[in-house]
Amino acid sequence: MSDERIISVEEARDLVLSLAERLEPEEVSILDALGRVLAEDVKSDIDVSPFDNSAMDGFAVVRDDLLSASDEAPVDLPVVEHIGAGAMWENPLAPGTVVRIMTGAPIPEGTTAVVKVEDTELVSGEGSIGSVIRFTKVPEEGHHIRRRGEEVFAGQVVLAQGEVVGPAAVGLLASTGHSTVSVYRRPRVAILATGSELVEIDEVPTGGMIRNSNSYSLAAQVLAAGAIPVRYPIVVDEYEATKELFTKAAAECDFIATSGGVSVGDFDFVKPVLEELGTMYFCKVNMRPGNPQTLGKIGDVPFFGLPGNPTSTYVGFETFVRPTLKKMMGFSEVVRPITKARLLSEAKKRQGRRYYLRGRIEKVDGEYVVELSGNQSSALLTSAHRGNCFVVLPEGVAPIAAGTLVDCVRLDMEEGVS
Repeated sequence: MSDERIISVEEARDLVLSLAERLEPEEVSILDALGRVLAEDVKSDIDVSPFDNSAMDGFAVVRDDLLSASDEAPVDLPVVEHIGAGAMWENPLAPGTVVRIMTGAPIPEGTTAVVKVEDTELVSGEGSIGSVIRFTKVPEEGHHIRRRGEEVFAGQVVLAQGEVVGPAAVGLLASTGHSTVSVYRRPRVAILATGSELVEIDEVPTGGMIRNSNSYSLAAQVLAAGAIPVRYPIVVDEYEATKELFTKAAAECDFIATSGGVSVGDFDFVKPVLEELGTMYFCKVNMRPGNPQTLGKIGDVPFFGLPGNPTSTYVGFETFVRPTLKKMMGFSEVVRPITKARLLSEAKKRQGRRYYLRGRIEKVDGEYVVELSGNQSSALLTSAHRGNCFVVLPEGVAPIAAGTLVDCVRLDMEEGVS
């Protein structure tokens, strides 16, 4: 049964999130795992590093040979071997000798430090076998040596279930023997723009028609959230056509997002079709832009009906749909961060609803300030394009004076960032 009350933003978001379940895991290549959430612990198959190796291009030394080294009393030692990365020298390093060694090469047994090339002088030869190298400083014990297992030992968890795979994590997965990894599946999101007045973007609209921009902006927002957009044909304002496409979308996708047709006009069929096919939970949220927001379910598939005005659609998606998709993909943090900022000019509003105005936040002289980024009409996207936040003006207060501290939803920051 639908709830005809005008509910709060928090209540609406909690209801949307309650309908969404984390999707099942799937095995993907480690590059395809970038930005996704691990569904299981990942263990290393080897020690990393697998052997003691040099952190610098330089000379493997026995530190005791250099205890007296100084600018006034340098120590000169012969080079007995030259080890490159990927090579091995089976002999131990004898006291009174040094080995030329490259970054990443295994250090010989008996080595107690590596002295980088820049801290030595060439006495004779070209720096390789047979050369004589001068040392004027005493190195620290173990200096420039990367020890076996310094990062992780075989069998240890290198990445834990629930972590987000970033570029560094991809490198860790590769170095610990994982070409594929288990992550939570990305939801397929059905995108349906309703309205007989819509034409596709390659058509020039005439006679009261407009281009179908919402379908594309929604698809872009789905992609930005990390999910998979599935765009359907324009839904004309006919009951059976609406019912047919909603049924098809529910059979093929994990989430349905529509734009338009959620008000009370003679040709708004989203709500009656939703009530026939499934369940409707609410249809109005105490916010502006976007008071008509509709939550429902068709079978097991969550359904969210967004308003038709482009900015209302944009704000509604960020506020309700994006957090839900994040939850479905296994993210623990699903809400954008909020920053307090000082309003640079008065913001007009009516009492009653909560406003989400498009603004631009920046730090000036150590303090965050925010200004509106353009015309706040719900029909226009320019202010959203120019902005990087939503300026939240609370219910029951009007107008908001310049200099007031306001909450800013940071669209330029990922969830979980502080």
